[in-house]
Amino acid sequence: MPDLLASALDGSSVATGAPAAASSIGAPTLIWRDGEILRDGVSHRILAGSIHYFRVHPDQWEDRLRRLAAMGANTVDTYVAWNFHERVEGDVRFDGWRDIERFVRLAGDIGLDVFLRPSPYICAEWSNGGLPSWLSGRVAALRTSDPDFLAAVDAWYDELIPRLVPLQASHGGPIVAIQIENEYGSFGSDAAYLAHLREGLRRRGMVEMLTTADGITGDMIEHGSVPGAMATFTFGTGVARAVELRREGDALMCSELWGGWFDHWGERHHVRSAASTGGTIAELLAAGGSVSLYMAHGGTNFGLWNGANHDQVLQPTVTSYDSDAPIGEDGTLNEKFHALRALFAPFHAAELPAVPAAPRRQGAATAPLEPRAALLELIATLPVTGDVSPRPRTFEALGAEDGLVAYEADVSFPADAMLTIDGLHDRAVVFLDRQKLGVLERDGETSLALPVDGGAGRLTIVVESLGRINYGPYTGEGKGIMRGVMIGRRLVNGWTHRLVPQDAPVPVPGGSADASDGVAVASFGIAEPLDAWLAFPGGSKGMVWLNGFLLGRYWKVGPQETLYAPAPLWKVGRNEIVVLDTDRLGSTVEIREEPSFGDTEEFIGS
Repeated sequence: MPDLLASALDGSSVATGAPAAASSIGAPTLIWRDGEILRDGVSHRILAGSIHYFRVHPDQWEDRLRRLAAMGANTVDTYVAWNFHERVEGDVRFDGWRDIERFVRLAGDIGLDVFLRPSPYICAEWSNGGLPSWLSGRVAALRTSDPDFLAAVDAWYDELIPRLVPLQASHGGPIVAIQIENEYGSFGSDAAYLAHLREGLRRRGMVEMLTTADGITGDMIEHGSVPGAMATFTFGTGVARAVELRREGDALMCSELWGGWFDHWGERHHVRSAASTGGTIAELLAAGGSVSLYMAHGGTNFGLWNGANHDQVLQPTVTSYDSDAPIGEDGTLNEKFHALRALFAPFHAAELPAVPAAPRRQGAATAPLEPRAALLELIATLPVTGDVSPRPRTFEALGAEDGLVAYEADVSFPADAMLTIDGLHDRAVVFLDRQKLGVLERDGETSLALPVDGGAGRLTIVVESLGRINYGPYTGEGKGIMRGVMIGRRLVNGWTHRLVPQDAPVPVPGGSADASDGVAVASFGIAEPLDAWLAFPGGSKGMVWLNGFLLGRYWKVGPQETLYAPAPLWKVGRNEIVVLDTDRLGSTVEIREEPSFGDTEEFIGS
């Protein structure tokens, strides 16, 4: 074993020894020593930007990577989202959109290095922080040395890491650095867990430079670092503090410099000026540091992959992950792109690639949105999952990854009775027989009045997971009805469950053509497949499919008003859009020529 690898395993926190040529199999291409990153013995800066392959249509990977190179980056950084590859335990996928090897090879072909972040947990405002819901449903001690958690991680790494080993720079590929865990110092203090991840990477053949990434407090650095890995930072501003906290021998690097920020439903769209972002990056570069801009291109939380934060209340993330990045959600280049290109250009011996042309978009158009079935009519067509149970079952117990689950029970109730959901995660539309009684939310009203004169009927509660928490101590929290449903003080028993698929709803024979909620369809005739921005005026709370692909969600609370529909999802001729709105359908679908992310506010993450 080369000395550098041995030192990583025997507890040394600073890589030592003579640098080896990148062509030597088994020797890392980058090392850190005496406060510098060295490449073949020469001082090296990592100028990276984050692009997540799982947030970009694979037909657009090359375009986005070329835009990153034109910005002046020499490296792309990407997480690996475990739950994106293993949605069902044991069914691990690396094909199509999940072909991480192809993404890495494309980056190398374009001339970019790759900073890989394959840890089990990624945060990233991604559902469950990247952890599979089937795992968090049965393991409480996530991100620890709990044997059940480590067994699952090891099985995942046995599938993932051997695919990446040949793509390391030491084998002629583009991977030059690997992050062990992500901001662990703000979560836990299990040093054995971090060591297990480090040793698991090395044992499976990862030889390149290892890193960790944490916020700019001493406590975070202490508990997020592990011997054998270079400690790096995450911040929006704070270069001076990072310089103070940098460990002896470590190079200065910000692995996530937040040049923008994500959005939550019900808040404003967050932006950060080019001057502010460029100023912090310039300060970091002047201090001799390396940088990865988070995000260089944010992309989209397609499907139901958005995560959520929890700060006293649940804060679900919107479908767009534009993040006010230099390369916009559809590839548009903004002022921030050009400012960073000017900053990075002096670090390149050759001219930067030419600035790519602006993406082309479809022209404005409108189509009628025609109801096909009410929400309850759709639910009635779905099969019952499992047996009748005394208490309502959680999403995890039902094998529901995300989305909608309908809970049904026969009830009787006295006059002036109240219905309460105890442990609602996250939002529920409540019906008695065919009458809609109201909407309940976990951090709002969780009780409503039943018909005042009393009675009996079939209770249907359609529960939506708004996004699995991706950061903090509530990561891994369950979804659905966590405890029970009560009429007054009495628990309701005898529940059946129906899972609403994430596939586009199929036609319901005899469905209502005048339904106010539920399923509706629109179509557009397209001469040339180009990017588009879709809007749903008058719609309240819905999911949208384009030609069978789940684009994401809209919600009247904003800020996001338009959904990005990338060109590869369109086809020449008729294109079908299906909407499932739990609250109120609009009457039209619009193709707009410009995105609308909502009212803005300047925001710098901390």
